[in-house]
Amino acid sequence: MDEQEFKLRADESLTSLYNALGDASEDHGFEADFGGALTVEFDDPPAKFVISPNAPVRQIWVSAHSRSYKLDWDPAASAFVLPNTGQTLKELVESAVSQQLREDIEL
Repeated sequence: MDEQEFKLRADESLTSLYNALGDASEDHGFEADFGGALTVEFDDPPAKFVISPNAPVRQIWVSAHSRSYKLDWDPAASAFVLPNTGQTLKELVESAVSQQLREDIEL
């Protein structure tokens, strides 16, 4: 995948995730902001997740719960996925947000 294709796929993925987080944030009391990187902030307990594209390595990086996740594009899934678990970006963030809120949410 060249850089232009990566940027297109990353932007589509992050925009879709931002929209899903925006819908969920109203019901679950957290904030999502998207400006180059996507951030998700929580008041209680306080935390901040950062989801950002990394063009040089063609990955999306997620920082959540003091951990870093590096997702690669999977053409079969048409999504960025975590190589060792097969979780998509949306599934990973949904799981991290659910863990932070201590309740299951659906994105």
